[in-house]
Amino acid sequence: MSDQRPVVLIPGRIHPRVRERAEAEFDAVFIDAADAALIDAQTRSRVKGIAAMTTVSADFIDALPNLAIIANFGVGYDAVDAPHAASRGIMVTNTPDVLSDEVADTTVGLLLNTLRELPKAETYLRAGRWAKEGPYRLTPLTLRGRTIGVFGLGRIGLAIARRLEAFGVGIHYHTRTRRTDVDYPWHETLAGMAKAVDTLIVVVPGGPATDKAVNADILDALGPDGVLINVGRGSTVDETALIAALTERRIAAAGLDVFANEPHVQQALIDLPNACLLPHVASASVSTRNAMADLVVDNLAAWLAGGAAITAVPECAALNRKPE
Repeated sequence: MSDQRPVVLIPGRIHPRVRERAEAEFDAVFIDAADAALIDAQTRSRVKGIAAMTTVSADFIDALPNLAIIANFGVGYDAVDAPHAASRGIMVTNTPDVLSDEVADTTVGLLLNTLRELPKAETYLRAGRWAKEGPYRLTPLTLRGRTIGVFGLGRIGLAIARRLEAFGVGIHYHTRTRRTDVDYPWHETLAGMAKAVDTLIVVVPGGPATDKAVNADILDALGPDGVLINVGRGSTVDETALIAALTERRIAAAGLDVFANEPHVQQALIDLPNACLLPHVASASVSTRNAMADLVVDNLAAWLAGGAAITAVPECAALNRKPE
């Protein structure tokens, strides 16, 4: 390792572009997991930054005495103990904005697929059933006339809402505090919004505050024509309650890009005919993932050079330096 370049630790898997740039710009150290036992004491003392898309616990943070920044790959950073990092004066960054449009586009596509059964219709054609059996069935669900509630009107939630405006649907939202820059109806509680809409799009991050927030009561409030779309975190939805609601047709359908125990998806969900499932691909385009990777490394480079972090998480905003 060089004495001039800062040491950046990469625990577990990471996007190849992060790896490539980290090796070019820093002294990069790669380990299989965020486990301090995997590196010697001298290396631990030299680590200045972490680039990660895995759990970074308080214990792991404390094992690195000179750590200055944790750059998280992804908007959601619930796997990083950001409050603890902030208490130690350590910057934490994430990758917002660069994936908002991609996720919003995918969300609209997932909603349409869930309502109109487009993947099933394509499978029907490819299996030769159109020619043998006639047209695919008329779908019982449509986007026409729906009222959509967005749970989490942040960057991505707002991008979704703006796109849905073009479809002429009603849009409501629930956040902890009311936004002053939109005219959509705001609901103080998730339950209140669920009663007012028939389609719920979940975009909130994970963590204790949102754990299983979408439970049986919320699903029942949507009603038998209700549709759930989740592109936030799998932990936000009570999967057992969702499976029951779909099986018993207490809601009509669900479209999910995220799950409670990824990459393992409950077989009961897979078997449900009224569930449209994607393998966490909302931001998974080459251009978007490259932009996320660049933002990870750019945050590391800026902070370790004495500049301001580009995208500090809220818990660390007070630590950030003023941009030059």
